[in-house]
Amino acid sequence: MKITARSLTFDVFDGGPPGGDPVLLLHGFPQHSGEWAAVTPLLHAAGLRTYALDQRGTSPGARPATVEAYRITECALDVVAVLDALEIPAVHLVGHDWGAICAWHVALRHTDRVRTLTAVSVPHPHASAYAYAHDPDQRERSAYIKLFRQPGKAEEVLLADSARRLRGLFAPLEDVEGYVRPLLEPGALTAALNWYRAMGSRDLVGLGPSTVPTTYVWSDGDVAIGPAAARACAEHVAADYRFVPLAGVSHWIPDEAPAAVAAAIVGIADATRG
Repeated sequence: MKITARSLTFDVFDGGPPGGDPVLLLHGFPQHSGEWAAVTPLLHAAGLRTYALDQRGTSPGARPATVEAYRITECALDVVAVLDALEIPAVHLVGHDWGAICAWHVALRHTDRVRTLTAVSVPHPHASAYAYAHDPDQRERSAYIKLFRQPGKAEEVLLADSARRLRGLFAPLEDVEGYVRPLLEPGALTAALNWYRAMGSRDLVGLGPSTVPTTYVWSDGDVAIGPAAARACAEHVAADYRFVPLAGVSHWIPDEAPAAVAAAIVGIADATRG
């Protein structure tokens, strides 16, 4: 379905029992809502209704031209507006990678709209910031961000040689064309990279601990998020907190370990019932 919100048009893929508790799924970079394709059937079997959102920059009808338009606070407001359009007062919110960052901001800034939070790969923003400031390993893992923040240069590097490096980001996944193809459309990769270009320390202002039931799923094979950031997450949750570490899984957790992701979502959702 297409949803118009905040003068933008978002693609949303819904499924599952109509009366099921709603789950909103937010993808990361450089993916799209298709990253949840192996997760949603498991959620439907558990009685949950799912909505997988192609976010700002990914939905063709939601690609503002300016970098400033991609501030994470704006992306979080998109989520609230989509929930309004769907007439969903509060949701089980799930995000991976940048989708996790957006989900944290929704849960922390618009707490009344979130029943539970399941963050995949990326921990609480203050945990990430702490690890970057104090852990050399995390700074090394995050070095790629410097390239992604360079307008034009990042696109040139990622798209050179028939997008060889863009495809390489998805290692060890084998079926990557479904993710790469949409990014080859004019303006699509730049819009996706603008999330990086709009980020800054101002994004942390006003963020406290999560006060909603929270699950954090992390994989020890993640090249982007190291153990220091993962361990620090617990310090920033003042509610029921569950840490789900996965062994031998890469950054692409929903693709590689959909059953574990679904179990985490269902587990925290079940804990809040009745």
